[in-house]
Amino acid sequence: MVQEASQREAYGQALLEMGKTNPDIVVLDADLCKSTMTFHFAAAYPGRAFDVGIAEQNMIGIAAGLAASGKIPFASTFAVFLPGRCFDQVRMSVAQPRLNVKLVVTHGGISVGEDGASHQAIEDISLMTSMPGFTVIVPADAMEAVQAVKAAAAAVGPYYIRLGRPKLPVVCPEDYKFVVGKAAVMRKGSDATIMADGIMVAGALEAADLLKKERINCRVLNMATLKPIDEAAIISAAADTGAIVTAEEHLEQGGLGSAVARVLVKNHPVPMEFISMDDTYGQSGKPAELLQKYGLTANDIANAVRKVIKRKP
Repeated sequence: MVQEASQREAYGQALLEMGKTNPDIVVLDADLCKSTMTFHFAAAYPGRAFDVGIAEQNMIGIAAGLAASGKIPFASTFAVFLPGRCFDQVRMSVAQPRLNVKLVVTHGGISVGEDGASHQAIEDISLMTSMPGFTVIVPADAMEAVQAVKAAAAAVGPYYIRLGRPKLPVVCPEDYKFVVGKAAVMRKGSDATIMADGIMVAGALEAADLLKKERINCRVLNMATLKPIDEAAIISAAADTGAIVTAEEHLEQGGLGSAVARVLVKNHPVPMEFISMDDTYGQSGKPAELLQKYGLTANDIANAVRKVIKRKP
């Protein structure tokens, strides 16, 4: 049975753990602390936790002020609200002065489920990677989420970390070491490469298993860091396998696929296929049903690999 774990619960516990040893860490939330799991930190350190209410723009301003005062603020809400409701504040108060603010959001993508299109963030990566100076991370599972959060706390500069709502399969091995800006090789292969982030890494591994039965050996890369993206890993995969499929829970425009395509067209063009949301918003439904409806399953990834291999010279 596949082990599953909650990224947001892991985030809450990571904050609690870091708070014990680092008094400079402060936490902000926008009336969603029981969903983002920051309430664990607030209960333990009430003097270092601030719930600003439904006022995401104000939360960013407060976080920026705390960072300018030497603190390490972690500001959290749903991905649809940050950057959605406060893009200008993030741009002006965090990105331009490159302040040490850590934005960790939950409920990313369409796997939010029944809450529907109004709560499904599918444009957030495009917005956040557009801002100079930001490091943008989409962890594959709970283990990687914890390591990414700790890496953000130890680094100087603005971070955006996108977590999901449902429990996700644990795909990283016990000895896994997350490194900012480095892709992780989850499977070796020479026929094509699947590059995925977030919830789609589990789907990519499942697709690789399906294709192996057809004697198609796929390299699988966990592209958790969207910015700065691992250009060397992308170029190496293109040179070694000659075909790329990207898989993400985001619009095709401005996400992982766009970033990978930019690297390839400049350095080593090869056939590509994209598994992502088309130019449409989602709807209400169970997460698994929505992933199937919008073509974000392991079978969809496998079909894309079969298609891209036929395009190889």
